[in-house]
Amino acid sequence: MRNLLQFTYLQAISCVFPVIIFATLALSNLMTIPYLPRYDFILIICLAAQVFMLLSKLETWDEFKVICLFHIIGLGLELFKVHMGSWSYPEEAYSKVFDVPLYSGFMYASVASYICQSWRRLDLHIYNWPQPFFAYSISLFIYMNFFTHHYIYDLRWFLKALLFVTFFRTVVTYKLNEKIYKMPMILSFFLIGFFIWVAENIVTLFGAWQYPNQETSWSLVPIGKISSWFLLVIISIIIVAQLKRIKSKIK
Repeated sequence: MRNLLQFTYLQAISCVFPVIIFATLALSNLMTIPYLPRYDFILIICLAAQVFMLLSKLETWDEFKVICLFHIIGLGLELFKVHMGSWSYPEEAYSKVFDVPLYSGFMYASVASYICQSWRRLDLHIYNWPQPFFAYSISLFIYMNFFTHHYIYDLRWFLKALLFVTFFRTVVTYKLNEKIYKMPMILSFFLIGFFIWVAENIVTLFGAWQYPNQETSWSLVPIGKISSWFLLVIISIIIVAQLKRIKSKIK
């Protein structure tokens, strides 16, 4: 029970940035600020939250650099997906670029923030990590597939099979009260992706964005989106892991 409580506490601290963002997405749907569109208000809160994370030292400058990278990666994906009609942001805002509000990049950045902080607070170690060439290549193929599947065959099932082969022997360990726990890396990918899907259902309920099946009334986000988050989480963890490997060699 003691270890469970500590794990819950560490996870909660690691989720501060995502919780601020998702809470803002939900609460902003229940309030109206004169002359300030909702999406612009969310962007202001996201920027303030990022400053708070740095000033309070809940987030390190190295983690901030990683988060900025994911902001760019996520915003690029958003611009393309909204253009292709995969989902939409129906409300007006000054901070919209090609129908995409700039706050959307923070949702991807918040996932990276969680991964970085969990890594530090739980003292994560990964064993049997694949060679950098394979890790970088598979993350690149996954990211490209988010774009190319609109034009050619969707390769996600092939990529999942490739992931299983590549990470079959990879395990992650974490420490609680000096006790070491172990988990298969593939399982950790899936669990993070699943909980993001749960959060996604909550924020779409409050109108943060809409999928085509939610235009007339809210309905459950298609369960197939779990696989999309599963793949996106893998990109996040691979990039964070490789950056940490590079930094440890520099030291």
